[in-house]
Amino acid sequence: MKKNLPIAFLLTASLLAACSNNNPPASSSPTGEATNKPSAAPMKLEVMQEGTITSADGPGFPKDDFVKNELNKKLNIDLTMTLEATDFPTKISARMAGGNAPDVMLLLKDQVQKYAQSGVLLDMGPYMDKLTDYKKFVGADELKKGVVSGKQVALPKAPPLLTGTYWIRKDWLDKLKLAAPTTVDELYNVAKAFTENDPDGNGKKDTLGISGTGMDTFAPVFGAYGVSQSTQSLSVSTLRDGKIVNGLYDPAMKDALTAVKKFVDAGVVDPEFLSNKGNTSKDKAFQGKVGIIYDGWSGVIKDAAVKIWKDANPNADWVQLPAPKGPNGLQFASINDLGASGYLIALPKSLEKQPEKLNKIIEMLNYVSTTEGNRLVEYGLKDVHYKAEGDKITITDQGKKENGYTFVYQFTGRPELSYLQTKFPGQASYIDFEAKLPRLPVVDKLIDLPSSYNKADADRFVQEEVTKFIYGKTPIADYSKFIATLDGTFNYKLYSDAVTKQAKDLGLTK
Repeated sequence: MKKNLPIAFLLTASLLAACSNNNPPASSSPTGEATNKPSAAPMKLEVMQEGTITSADGPGFPKDDFVKNELNKKLNIDLTMTLEATDFPTKISARMAGGNAPDVMLLLKDQVQKYAQSGVLLDMGPYMDKLTDYKKFVGADELKKGVVSGKQVALPKAPPLLTGTYWIRKDWLDKLKLAAPTTVDELYNVAKAFTENDPDGNGKKDTLGISGTGMDTFAPVFGAYGVSQSTQSLSVSTLRDGKIVNGLYDPAMKDALTAVKKFVDAGVVDPEFLSNKGNTSKDKAFQGKVGIIYDGWSGVIKDAAVKIWKDANPNADWVQLPAPKGPNGLQFASINDLGASGYLIALPKSLEKQPEKLNKIIEMLNYVSTTEGNRLVEYGLKDVHYKAEGDKITITDQGKKENGYTFVYQFTGRPELSYLQTKFPGQASYIDFEAKLPRLPVVDKLIDLPSSYNKADADRFVQEEVTKFIYGKTPIADYSKFIATLDGTFNYKLYSDAVTKQAKDLGLTK
């Protein structure tokens, strides 16, 4: 190949030439359902994804990979699982360019968009009628996440469970004789009391009201004004009453920023909240320095987490709070990103010329989406790793020991709420609490960005200016100047108009 050929051409040409003739035809149902009928030989399939696993035998897959063995037997396949722990984007690109693409790839949305634009992914649209069990399992609304430029070039997994809310030290509330806050104003008053009134009783002014990670610290405060926040970008568009409302153009954004500024001005917020990473804010809270944090159930109430904060202070009592209400009665604990997809299933375009293999992949995706197949990839073997009484699943001791790696086979996802409540029965009520909290729907990750819009630069500008607003370096009265610069310098209105148009094209609005 000539080195000066365009990469898109090389990718496309090599993939189209990569049709394998090594696999004999395998019998498969025209609907893609598991048939259990033997063929001349098992169909070789390779699934490639990013990550690492540890099994009961140590790092990597177990010697007796009971999930793969069962899938091979059930579907008459010979499955190879390729996990890449480092530099996955480079390795998958090399495979694609070299005409040796895996049969099934688990890719992030930006990777899907890149390969779709190069024309090397299979358009799944013509095959969706065969994916009956998959569509039923995942839900029709989720399919939009795999659409790029109007084509179904990837298949989303079942939707994740939305988590995150305010957690508060109930023992501090009791010490100061305060009720749990239910509004933004009450939240402010409690945070102020936690900062100034010695809730830990050590005679020192060494506590703070609230902490978190980035702007997510104030997710429920933004939500109380009906606007959206994100640690990555405040430039998000909400779906409200069948219409798209851009958060930065919404007058309520100024009110939300004013409310956040009030917390910051009062000195009741962890001064490092915008730079906190990972477990930083949680560590401060568990050490008794902060009384309110924004986090998910798994970070606070899993057994290992409880041990940390109980060891630090046996009297500590962290409890969840509902989202506080705003002045107009609105309450949203955070955003519900309708385009958030995690990893998406993508297939190479070369499979167009391998119908037997394509049908077998469809059969596999359908099977792991059925109750039987999904329980296999969630828990392992029935009556060995789990017991089932109707819809009630109980994981056996052997399952607890051996099924820690099975998540890599959950190609189409899992029913998250029931799965987590089964895996963590002691935390089931906390999981349910967060699952039921109202969250503000946003659509931005469903949108193809206009070519002349640089989202990274615009997001950086928004974050810098919003920080100036909440720290008083720029008066919120100058908000209109901020919008004028965003529109003029960063072509933001071009992006906002694209969101509105594409949301309508996707059927999200009328």
